[in-house]
Amino acid sequence: MSIVVIGAVFVDIKGYPSRTYIPGGRNAGKVRYVHGGVSRNIAEDLGNLGLDPVFLSLVDPTGAGEDVLLRLRDHGVDTRFVWKVPEGMGTWLAVFDNNNDVCASISHRPDLMPLLNLLQAEGNPLFAAADSVLLELDLDEPVVEEIYRLKNKYNTRIYAAVSNINIALERRAFLQQTDCFVCNRQEAGVLFSVEFGEESPDILARRLSELVAGAEIPAMIVTLGADGAIWADMHGRFGACPAQQVPVADTTGAGDAFFSGVAAGLTYGKDLAEACGIGVRLASSVICSLENTCPRFLPSEFGFNV
Repeated sequence: MSIVVIGAVFVDIKGYPSRTYIPGGRNAGKVRYVHGGVSRNIAEDLGNLGLDPVFLSLVDPTGAGEDVLLRLRDHGVDTRFVWKVPEGMGTWLAVFDNNNDVCASISHRPDLMPLLNLLQAEGNPLFAAADSVLLELDLDEPVVEEIYRLKNKYNTRIYAAVSNINIALERRAFLQQTDCFVCNRQEAGVLFSVEFGEESPDILARRLSELVAGAEIPAMIVTLGADGAIWADMHGRFGACPAQQVPVADTTGAGDAFFSGVAAGLTYGKDLAEACGIGVRLASSVICSLENTCPRFLPSEFGFNV
């Protein structure tokens, strides 16, 4: 039994200015190459929680692809279901300002359609044994359709995140079959065509409750950056979770860590409020680290009965 993570692997190329950042100008600084991708980050974070996640993904048949696999295995991730295919990994190029916030980025997505063949070959036993399945909702539609077919066949819980909300809008119908959907304030605004403004988290949580009930989404969590997160389910329950105040080294990966904590909490019996608290703790540990991954924990530290 385990958590299954499905999604893409990226190589992140990050540029940091050594002096005052000049938009549109030449900036001296340092460039770092790190393994990335929403699902890859989530799989590694779950491995660092000692939860032995299974990762379904693709990597290039190159040294770079092998490096990704070696790192994941070192962090306790089962990579037996990661296929090596040409152009299997994407690239994310980002430039950071002096506040360590992303000020410009370009993303090259890989061709993820081979995941469909992977799911058709290996999906049945994995879904039958999984405690939950985590995915990026903006995967190719045939891949998402196969995932939800397997979910319904085996009554598997699905927790979904998103890396491109505009693509995810085309998968809107699947949200009603998703046990919990996690996104940020801007993505929620696009999804519901409303403005999630600067009101208090309590007010926003009540509004989210109304929107979730109207859309018949089982449960949803929205991150608010420094204001923490809000949660709601379609039965009228809602609430807010404050953020932890920590020094910011790099915000990249914080949302993925938050989702990892939430999904792990929900998988192992926590309610939405408790799961949000775990997500906030993991996100905070990433924000204050240049490694962009959460530290290693024992499942017992979060009360997980694995």
